Amino acid sequence: MDSDGTYDGRTTREGRVPRPSAPPEHPPKPRHAPTQSPTLTDWLRADRPAAEPGVWRYGHTPRAEAETPQTPDRALASGAVISFLACVLVWSLMRNTYIPFWDAPLNLFTPDSWYKANGEPVMGTGGMKAKPIYETLFVSALLYGFGRLGSWHTAWNRLVVARGPWVQALAVVPVAYVTLLLVDQHQLPIRQLVYAFLPYTPNDNVANTELVKTAENVIDVAVVLGFAWLGGAARAVRRLFGAPAAAPAAPGRSPARPASAQDPADDPVEWGQVRGGGMGEVADRLAAEVRGGGMNDVDYARIRRAWETVRVDPSRQRAFADAVRDNGAGACVHPSGARDLPVRAARHDLLARQVLLGTVDDGARNPYARRGTRLALDPAVLGTSLLAVGPSGTGKTRQLVRPVVESLALQALAGQAAVIAVGAAGSQLGPDAAYDVVVRIGDPGSVYDLDLYGGTTDPDEAATLLADAFTGDVPGMDVRRAATALAQLLGPFRAVHGRFPAVPELRELLERVPGAVDGLRAALESAGHPAMLRELDARDRQHGAPGDPGAVLADRVALLDRPAFAGFFDTTAQSRLFSLRSLEHPLRVRIDLPERGHADASRMLARLLLAQFTASASARADRSLFAFLAFDDASRTLTAETVRGVQRLRSVNAGVLLTLRTLDDVPEALRTPLLGSVGCRMVFSGVTTWDGQRFAEAWGTEWVEARDVTSRTVFADQPLTRAIHAFRKLVTGKAVTTDAVTVRQVERERWSASDLANAVPPGHAVLSLTTVRGERAAPLLVRLAG
Repeated sequence: MDSDGTYDGRTTREGRVPRPSAPPEHPPKPRHAPTQSPTLTDWLRADRPAAEPGVWRYGHTPRAEAETPQTPDRALASGAVISFLACVLVWSLMRNTYIPFWDAPLNLFTPDSWYKANGEPVMGTGGMKAKPIYETLFVSALLYGFGRLGSWHTAWNRLVVARGPWVQALAVVPVAYVTLLLVDQHQLPIRQLVYAFLPYTPNDNVANTELVKTAENVIDVAVVLGFAWLGGAARAVRRLFGAPAAAPAAPGRSPARPASAQDPADDPVEWGQVRGGGMGEVADRLAAEVRGGGMNDVDYARIRRAWETVRVDPSRQRAFADAVRDNGAGACVHPSGARDLPVRAARHDLLARQVLLGTVDDGARNPYARRGTRLALDPAVLGTSLLAVGPSGTGKTRQLVRPVVESLALQALAGQAAVIAVGAAGSQLGPDAAYDVVVRIGDPGSVYDLDLYGGTTDPDEAATLLADAFTGDVPGMDVRRAATALAQLLGPFRAVHGRFPAVPELRELLERVPGAVDGLRAALESAGHPAMLRELDARDRQHGAPGDPGAVLADRVALLDRPAFAGFFDTTAQSRLFSLRSLEHPLRVRIDLPERGHADASRMLARLLLAQFTASASARADRSLFAFLAFDDASRTLTAETVRGVQRLRSVNAGVLLTLRTLDDVPEALRTPLLGSVGCRMVFSGVTTWDGQRFAEAWGTEWVEARDVTSRTVFADQPLTRAIHAFRKLVTGKAVTTDAVTVRQVERERWSASDLANAVPPGHAVLSLTTVRGERAAPLLVRLAG
């Protein structure tokens, strides 16, 4: 069960996935203090609501679709002041009986004998309590009504609290002082209300006086404490005594749902699905590993993936139970034995299969619902392939390629993906220990070799892939004729030798070296292969004819027949070959190309890898693993056939990541088809307007509301009005005008070429996403992490 579904790529004789070819490198020195990470239990129980494509779901809180209209600060302050003055005026008029019938409800529900002719309550009656209660309720309703009318709460929070604790503390001092004066002058019926319920002693004026003074002191203290709380004293007390203040969750953490709020069947910590499958003992063991800290996020994702295979094929249930019982969190481990990467350069959520790239800029260029949200990538969007364009030094490797490859390497350890990273030797794509296979083409110390024929045994298929890689970038070259020419040599050679020719042998056949061709012909005649003899004869007839691709193919093969590549591309089964036919297994592969000394050969190999990947991904019998190919630099890599192949990848659970310095590295005829074949497009800061124009056309237009303001000078007819206007112009220096506002819907580009070239700040990128299901996210300006 531990090695189920994992094998070596080409060398099945080894019977295992290749181990890392070099000891792990030391991780880089951290540049900041480590942040507190959530426990596995909290991480599992964190909310991950459904969201739009590209949203970091871990702890995500959805925002409103549109921004709530906000009153300007000046209007808010004036409204609060005016409503307060109106409240004071109404209360004063009421107290002085200028507003009749304000106490009509009190008189309606209480006896007339409780009150004197002037409305004051009679001593010893219920009116001594009824009137203060009524006045208190009336004042409370008055304050509440005018407070809502003047938005006092909003004005206090925005104009006072938002300016800091000192401003908040100083602002309550005059308000508290005025309130104490109003209470002392009996303008606010607080003391009257308290007096009505005091336990007075009959015929004891001294005791009653002391009781009243004590009540007044308590009222004053209560008022002071209330305003102290309003001024933020509670927060200061908590900070003084060391109690943690209430604060929002840290950016790196998400509040987890308490265990009591979890349904045991849905609690990921309790492995409810395993328990529901009749494997309670296994679920208990796994839950104990989670709580005890013996399991990490990769272990959880890997075992959950193994359980999914058990649900599909119940015959694996016994092996799964035995693996968990024997190894606990180490059950069903990756054949390399690794349970995590040696170092992580980005934040990952393996439960949602996401990697965090950055934060959507909180600006007007982005939709309101996405502003400030975190942006992440997952197989659902990477399955439509991603094209990123940006000059050197903008962070394409560090902020895009490395995090994406690292995320898929973690998913490969969990048995969910297979990833191949291709870059120049020395590219920062992670240490060797993070990969199962590291192919260093041109390095004599490389443990692994690359299969030039992609693991296929069909001469026609091998010829098609080689022809696309060798001649796909040659202007005017017919790739089909080149494929036919190669097939006319590969087929006969394989029929005789049971393998494809090595690079020197293929070069000799293409250059028509007499010994090579005559020897192949004699071997075919002795072995009795008339069909293959006809193929070889056809190649002889076409050699040297106008438009014959043989010379071009020989020149391209000569780029690989160099001393630096001696011993590579072996076809005699004497080296450890890596083949892209291994995409059905969760492999982590890095291929280093000799970009410095052999740039043309590197570009040709990159085209070959892309062609082999698109063909192998489509030919997989088992497409449950997400297959991904990442190019750190895809310059001069794309051909017409590979562009069509990239478009077909989304239907076979595969994708590619292509990074370019400029679209000029792609043939002119392929630029528009390339932008149409990928679902995700990314523009880094610093691109040219020519590149920006292509992306602006791909992203299209949208309807926006345009406001046109026209100013018109006002000409007065009356002498007094003309005099006022003349005086205003003398003071302000401007004529009196009126504004006419026209609002209309216009169609504009989402991002213009000029904006992409000049308005994207350093460390930012504009990114649009599309999922394999067709869901889209409009172009977003993103502040990249790192």
